[in-house]
Amino acid sequence: MARYPLNLPVQLKAEAEQWATNQGVSLNQFILWAVAEKVSALGQQLDDPAFPHITYRRGASGQPVPVLRGAGVRVQTVVVAHQHWGLAPAQIAAEYDLPLTQVQEALTFYRAHRPEIDARLAAERALEPVNAPA
Repeated sequence: MARYPLNLPVQLKAEAEQWATNQGVSLNQFILWAVAEKVSALGQQLDDPAFPHITYRRGASGQPVPVLRGAGVRVQTVVVAHQHWGLAPAQIAAEYDLPLTQVQEALTFYRAHRPEIDARLAAERALEPVNAPA
């Protein structure tokens, strides 16, 4: 095992120590796990280099979900706003406080990755409760 001196901001070190204690491991073991987890996640990047403002994050289900980098807004949210709500890209940009170019890139990403996004939208619709007549 290689040694590596590490300087952490005081508050971050205190929080890491607390998490390590909660997990019942040493700070060194906790940092090792954290670095291993991050390296693994970066190694599994699904990002499409043609779309620099789109990245993948793990959603609530644990599945990777494409989002607008820096904003965290899901690409499918932009698609729904455009297709189902009839909002123009400029309106979406204003509504979500996003650069117009990022909204346009999300819509272009959708066209390039349509089956993936459509499958996510269909899965979400399947989870929606059916309104029973009163």
